[in-house]
Amino acid sequence: MTIAPIPYQSTDAENPDGVFDAEFKPLTAEEARQWRSAHPAISPWWVIVWQLVAGAVLALVAGLWGGKVVGVSAAYGALAVVFPAALMARGLQRQRPVTQPGAAMLGFMIWESVKVALTVALLLVAPKVVSPLNWLALVAGFVVTMKVYWVAAWLHSRRRSLNGSN
Repeated sequence: MTIAPIPYQSTDAENPDGVFDAEFKPLTAEEARQWRSAHPAISPWWVIVWQLVAGAVLALVAGLWGGKVVGVSAAYGALAVVFPAALMARGLQRQRPVTQPGAAMLGFMIWESVKVALTVALLLVAPKVVSPLNWLALVAGFVVTMKVYWVAAWLHSRRRSLNGSN
């Protein structure tokens, strides 16, 4: 008994957005240029500055509300985000001339690994560096500073829509 093969049909799981390869049309150089000008990238330094501002404001408010220990702990939590992010941004900026996509991706992965390792190391040494340490304030400083990525993206898209370049 021979079973006839069933012709391949893509499933909704493979194309959750409903777009199939037959509909894909690559952009021309001019279309890509227009898209890039309408959707400029967010500078990582702009995000880091906003993270620094958010961390400083939180540390100041926490210090005024809960005292020096709470303020310093919140500031250290913010530092555990800002310092590794700045180091990663600087590392990626130095490799900008790389033209090979594989090398660029490898560089990104290496700098992301450095950022994560440094963040974990800063959190592990926190009890020795900040004594006494308020863990709740440290985590609050860390989380609020991390969430600035979303605020920066929202502000960037809002600024773009206010300028009329959707």
